[in-house]
Amino acid sequence: MMTRALAGFILASAIALGGHRARSLSVGGAITAVAVGTAAAIAGWTWAVVLIVFFVTSSALSRFRRATREARIAGIVEKGDERDTWQVLANGGVFAVAALFAASGRVPGWDWAVVAFGALAAATSDTWATEIGTLAARPPRSIVSLKVLPPGTSGGITFPGLAASVVGAGFIALVSSSLGAIGNPAAIVAGGVAGSLADSIVGATVQERRWCDRCSQSTERRVHSCGEQTRIVGGVPGARNDFVNVVCTMVGGIVAALVAR
Repeated sequence: MMTRALAGFILASAIALGGHRARSLSVGGAITAVAVGTAAAIAGWTWAVVLIVFFVTSSALSRFRRATREARIAGIVEKGDERDTWQVLANGGVFAVAALFAASGRVPGWDWAVVAFGALAAATSDTWATEIGTLAARPPRSIVSLKVLPPGTSGGITFPGLAASVVGAGFIALVSSSLGAIGNPAAIVAGGVAGSLADSIVGATVQERRWCDRCSQSTERRVHSCGEQTRIVGGVPGARNDFVNVVCTMVGGIVAALVAR
């Protein structure tokens, strides 16, 4: 296990460095990604491969029609494509913890592989839904009220985004089952889609919502793109996008484990 941990650390460092140079990861995000990647390698090489597939495909998808996407969501979303420490933890933290529990073999009660890949499927499902959904021809609607929302608004859903969420969850289920990491791909798909839907519901109801008085625009940013300090107009203060992503992956892991049972 120590040899695999060292090899995993070296491999994760190389990939994180490449991600940083490609501006997919900040410095803090790269360091955190090394920790998550090392945890995956400790659990097994198949775990590390699935994690790499998630990172590569999600990063590639974020570059698809980037200019169009940025023009639509400029001034609304809190963070860009360069993932920082909290984003990496929010998307990969549950997976990493479950990987370490699985490797130790000393934490009974859950199938930690199913929890881990359910959480990763949820992160993938949510990422793919966001990247594709913001490019949809029609504007999103709130998952709670069905009110039309500006593209990029948390809690908004589109048909292409929903389809992408199912495909993303199915993709992780296919890869992980093909490699022998899990034996119940249906549970992974269920967890992934459930996590993505939970992300939208929490984003629409709990996530902090802010307003720029200068631009008369809803936003997630504390300081708007115009430089104006924004004010809270809804949601729970402090419950930001990273918190929502943690809920997404936790729900994904738990639902996958329950379905597998």
